[in-house]
Amino acid sequence: MRLCDFMRKSYRVLKEVGIDQPIFDTRFLTAQALQCDRAALLAQAERDLTDEEQAAIQTLITRRANRESVARILGERDFWGLSFALNEATLEPRPDSETLIEAALHFCQKHAAISILDLGTGSGCLLLALLSALPASKGLGIDQSPRALEQAQLNAKNLGFESRANFLQSHWLDNVEGLFDLIVSNPPYIKTQDLKTLQREVRDYDPHLALDGGEDGLDAYRTLIPQLKNHMKKNALLLFEVGASQAPQVSALLEKEGFSDIRFHKDLNIINRVVSARN
Repeated sequence: MRLCDFMRKSYRVLKEVGIDQPIFDTRFLTAQALQCDRAALLAQAERDLTDEEQAAIQTLITRRANRESVARILGERDFWGLSFALNEATLEPRPDSETLIEAALHFCQKHAAISILDLGTGSGCLLLALLSALPASKGLGIDQSPRALEQAQLNAKNLGFESRANFLQSHWLDNVEGLFDLIVSNPPYIKTQDLKTLQREVRDYDPHLALDGGEDGLDAYRTLIPQLKNHMKKNALLLFEVGASQAPQVSALLEKEGFSDIRFHKDLNIINRVVSARN
């Protein structure tokens, strides 16, 4: 079968199951399967595919039709201009989380040597993005999943931050020692009952450990906030990613524990996506 005909067939498969961008995904995955630039597809559109090439494309299209995201299929996702490899224990980094990086950098001087703590580091995207923008800084990423920590360490090595990033297995702050200038976290904040309503790309492929925030989505914040001051230097900065309607509730938890200078930071959809505070 000709490449152009096989791509039309693949496009119809993705469209029929409701994929949002069937043309883009077909082109992207076909190029990946053929190990060529997407622009090069046009130049070879009329050529016949080998059986092996058809099978390689079909495998990727089938995975996408089963609602596995393109990033999961490729095994990596761009975040803050960096490429992060993924595994089954890591969330797929998403643009909303870049709001936290932008907010942190608003407060931090580029060449200051600050210490960073990332709670629930996953792929390491928050910590490593911050280290890329703060070249004199060092950080510690915490996660309770050994597989997530393996991936974060590999990402740190691949991105050239191995000497400035350390990782530790811990259930939140249980094994953490020392004081930090900046603490960041994207904890699980989806209500348990809402997990079933998530897009299949998230519900079926992102780790539920990193999604499930309990009955009201606030379990992690209630656990962390009373302990955080014990790990913050004087006038240290704290930033949490939060769910779409959770900023006031997280703010109230911070106020109860005596945090000050509490601010909300909006994402590109004008949603209060990050809450920052000082100790």
